[in-house]
Amino acid sequence: MYILKCSNNHYYVGSTDNLELRLQQHLKGEGANYTKKHLPVELVYYEEFQRIDDAYYREQQIKGWSRAKKEALINNNLERLVNLSNHNGPSTSSGTGNGR
Repeated sequence: MYILKCSNNHYYVGSTDNLELRLQQHLKGEGANYTKKHLPVELVYYEEFQRIDDAYYREQQIKGWSRAKKEALINNNLERLVNLSNHNGPSTSSGTGNGR
C-alpha cells in the first residue's frame, strides 16, 4: 500500500505487489488515470504486506480517511492520528480515494 502526492497537492492511495515498478509506471504516466493527469507524483508513504489482499484492504481503509488523518500517517504523527481516529465527525475526504 502506498500514498502518492500529486502535482495538484492531492493524495492518491494505491496498492501493488511491486512498489518500485508501480512507482515507475506512475511517473511515466502509465499508472492510474488520476495520477496521469496530475504528474509529477511523489511517493510520500508506503507499508509492506505479505499478501496483496491485506494491502488492498489497507488501501480501502485509508481511502476513506480525511486529508488530515492521511497527513498524520504520512508524518508519523501517531498522537494526531489517534485524536483524528477518535473524532466521529464527517470525513473531509471526497470518497473518491484520492484524499483531497
